[in-house]
Amino acid sequence: MSDPVSRTILLLDIEKYSDRDDVEQAYLRRMLYDITDRALESAGVDETLRLRADRGDSVMELIDANASVTALLRALLTDVPAELRAVNRMASRSAQIRLRAVLATGYVAVDELDGWVGSDLNHACRLLDGEVLRAALRESGDDFALCVSESVYAGIVRHDRTGVPAADFHAVTVDSKNGPLRAWLHGTAPRGADDRGHTQNHSERGPGGSPAPDGGSGERPAPGGSQGDAAPPQAAAPQGAAQGGVVITFNGGSPSFGGSFVAGDQHGVSGGRVTGDVHLGGSGSGLGTGSGSGAAAGSGGESA
Repeated sequence: MSDPVSRTILLLDIEKYSDRDDVEQAYLRRMLYDITDRALESAGVDETLRLRADRGDSVMELIDANASVTALLRALLTDVPAELRAVNRMASRSAQIRLRAVLATGYVAVDELDGWVGSDLNHACRLLDGEVLRAALRESGDDFALCVSESVYAGIVRHDRTGVPAADFHAVTVDSKNGPLRAWLHGTAPRGADDRGHTQNHSERGPGGSPAPDGGSGERPAPGGSQGDAAPPQAAAPQGAAQGGVVITFNGGSPSFGGSFVAGDQHGVSGGRVTGDVHLGGSGSGLGTGSGSGAAAGSGGESA
């Protein structure tokens, strides 16, 4: 067996291939190879730079590491979907072809029987067979679903190169018999595809790659997040406060007061009681007698 060398790994698989009869399967295989050949040609990968393995309903390509992965990724994102639309537009329902694809990099050795050996290749095959990619194709309504490995994302996608928009890729975790595998799915991730059970893209991760709070910007939780992070509900205005025009504003849990007068006996938000006439805001302030933790005075509309 030869020593393992760095390769680009391209895998493509036909959806629902085994549901077709022999004539339809032969047609679909022909379309698969035609589409693959045109995509590789468009990316500048000629036959001297690649090895092909036939897997019936799928094709595996080992591509020389000197070939441009960026150009190949562009071809997969633009040429392959266009080819599929053109083919399916003229095909009967039984001859429709939809593809799952994986693009990865890693070390692969070729033995004396032309067998391919390498853990990176095994991981790519598990991404192709994983439920995440199957569900993405099933739920999207498109004819093509693409997943890339962590190495392809780190080396190519995250740099937002022309024709390869990083924002279109979402982090997913694929279950396998050897444990979870991290990958990046092009397009909207199916429900439950990531570690937290909902779609998450690379921009939703906080410093150091840690997950950002649900619905947040990566800096702080957004309103309507988990129960522990939610802002306390606004308390009902005390009786008589509406006519007095007191404004009570809650911002991050800290009450601020501004406006005119509070008349009569009032109960504070924290349970205390204020007796008498209190003027909060304006040029002056008055303080009645207070009990408990709710007695407070403010001036200038500042936070209590």
